[in-house]
Amino acid sequence: MTAGTGGQACFGLLCTDSVDKRLASATGIGDNKSINPLQEGKIDLLRQEEDERWMREAIAEARKAEAIGEVPIGAVIVHEGKIIGRGHNLRESIPDSTAHAEMLAIREASRSLAAWRLLDCTLYVTLEPCPMCAGALVQSRVKRVVYGTPDPKAGCAGTLMNLLDEPRFNHEAELTSGVLQEECASLLTDFFRRLRKSRSTR
Repeated sequence: MTAGTGGQACFGLLCTDSVDKRLASATGIGDNKSINPLQEGKIDLLRQEEDERWMREAIAEARKAEAIGEVPIGAVIVHEGKIIGRGHNLRESIPDSTAHAEMLAIREASRSLAAWRLLDCTLYVTLEPCPMCAGALVQSRVKRVVYGTPDPKAGCAGTLMNLLDEPRFNHEAELTSGVLQEECASLLTDFFRRLRKSRSTR
């Protein structure tokens, strides 16, 4: 357990003041109540279920990219239990080197909230953010980032470096990795396998 801002109790990445109504109802957590190990286990399970639910939405976005021949990467941004931003890789289609899934989701979420600060928002993305996207997440003040599979070539949320947890910046985001990792990784490996096969038959 760690101390969060404002004096709230934090357990891992979860603070009691940010537990949504479903978590509070299921565990009996309320004001002036401590969390015992059993309740904490329930919180972890429900958080995992929520993360997998939204990651499946990001995977659906990745499949949209795959359908048009783009590298299958997808992202969604969730605020108060609702998706306010979606994006999938469009770098080749536009073409635009900044048209990554996260960037497009951030832009849509900012339009939805009419604000550039995405406070209390969580971004779910199938592939670990690159330097550009990690920087944009810091700039947009996203509270939490959840990704599926690591990126050994460009990952800047823990693999090559972690720009989301850099104390010299003016914002740090909570991070969860490995959610539906096998499914997210398979999207990419299958895509590039097909791409190599198609090139070899030309």
